[in-house]
Amino acid sequence: TDYEQLANRFRPIFERIAEGAIERERTRTLPHEPIAWLKEAGFGAVRVPVESGGAGASLPQLVQLLIELAAADSNVPQALRGHFAFVEDRLNAQPGPQRDIWFKRFVAGETFGNAWTEVGDVKIGDVITQVSPKDGRWALNGHKYYSTGSISADWIDVYARRTDTGADVIAAVRTAQPGVTLHDDWDGFGQRTTGSGTSIFKDAVVEADDVFDFSTRFKYQTAFYQLVHLATLAGIARAAERDVAQQVAGRKRIFSTGNAPIARQDPQIQQIVGQISAQAYAAAAVAVRAAEPAQRAYLARFGDDPEAEKAANIDAEIESAQGQLVIADLALRATADL
Repeated sequence: TDYEQLANRFRPIFERIAEGAIERERTRTLPHEPIAWLKEAGFGAVRVPVESGGAGASLPQLVQLLIELAAADSNVPQALRGHFAFVEDRLNAQPGPQRDIWFKRFVAGETFGNAWTEVGDVKIGDVITQVSPKDGRWALNGHKYYSTGSISADWIDVYARRTDTGADVIAAVRTAQPGVTLHDDWDGFGQRTTGSGTSIFKDAVVEADDVFDFSTRFKYQTAFYQLVHLATLAGIARAAERDVAQQVAGRKRIFSTGNAPIARQDPQIQQIVGQISAQAYAAAAVAVRAAEPAQRAYLARFGDDPEAEKAANIDAEIESAQGQLVIADLALRATADL
C-alpha cells in the first residue's frame, strides 16, 4: 500500500499520544486511551489484506508505522507487540473460514495481549500453564508474568500445554471473563506503562477452535518480535532528534565559552544536533531494512519453493539480530548526546 497515505491516517493520533506521553510516564498511567484511539482508527488491522477490510501494509511498512508511534510514546508499540504477532500468525494460517473470522475481529478493533513467560524457577522447555478439554471447550489454568499489553486487550495469546496429548499450543483466550485476572504489577527494568504484569488463569474458558498447535506458529516469529523492539528503539532515537531540536531552538542563552550569541547558532551545538539526527536516520533505515527478509518469508509462506521460504526465515533471524547490535547503540548514543 502507499505508505504516506497510510501513515497520514494515524499521524494525528500519534500527535495526540505524544501530548500525554511524559505525564503518563511520570504518573505511571497505563495508555488505555491511546490504545483505544488506535483501535478505533483500525491501527491493529494494518497488516490485514485490503480485501478483508485491512490496510494491506507490508512488514517494512508496519515497522515504519511503529517507529512513528514509538517517537510519540515508546511504551505503546511495546504494549501492542503481542497483538501484531498474533495477527502475523493468523496471516500465515491456511486460508478459510476460521482465518476470515480472525480478520473480521482485527478489523473490528479487537486486540491481543501476550502471556508466554512462566512464573518461578522454570527449566527451559517446561510449560506449567495447561489447557484441558472440558464440555466441548478448553479450560485454561496457570500463572504468567511479563504479560505485555494484556491489561488493555480483548484477547490474550497464551502459551500452554495440553493435558491430554502433552502438545504445546497457543490458546487465544478472551479477557472479559471470570477466569482471567490481570495485575499491573510489573517491577522489572523499564516498560513502566506497557501493562506487562501478571496474568492468572483459573478455569478460563477457551473455545474449541481457539487452540492452535504451536508447531504451526509462523516460522519467523522470533525475528518478528525483535523487529518490534528495533522499531521502538528507532522511534526513541527519532524522539531524541525532535526533542534536541526543540530545546536548542528555544534556548535564549549560550554558555560562557560558546561560539555564538545564542545556542542554535553555535556550530558545536549544531554538530551534536546533526549527529543525533544522523543516528536517528540510521536507526530507522536499519530497522526497515531488517524487516525485508521477514516480508519475503511471509510472501513465500504459500509459495511452491520451501527452500526459498527456509532461506528467508533464516535471513529474517540473522538480519533482525544484526539490527539489534547496531540500533541499540545508536539509540543510546542519541539519547546520551541529547
